[in-house]
Amino acid sequence: MSIFWKTIIFVIIIILLGTGIYKLWLQNKELEGQVDEFNAILYEIQNENRQLEDRISYFQNPENLLKEIKSQFNYREQGEEMIIIVPSKNGEE
Repeated sequence: MSIFWKTIIFVIIIILLGTGIYKLWLQNKELEGQVDEFNAILYEIQNENRQLEDRISYFQNPENLLKEIKSQFNYREQGEEMIIIVPSKNGEE
């Protein structure tokens, strides 16, 4: 086999390898983008989870739970009086 054909075969192999490497590089970039998106979602979910755990901890205290029930549902205990302050329409005190 002459050196010309060996060179042609070598060039074809280099082109095929280069094309394969380029496709793998593109796929790697796409996957890195997806990983970044998933990490951002994971961060948001972990933050939300921490907030929910804080709320659970807050509501496990009976005094806090009672305070929230009173403020949200106008609940009052027996013998307790309630005062509701309504702001004036024109903003004067």
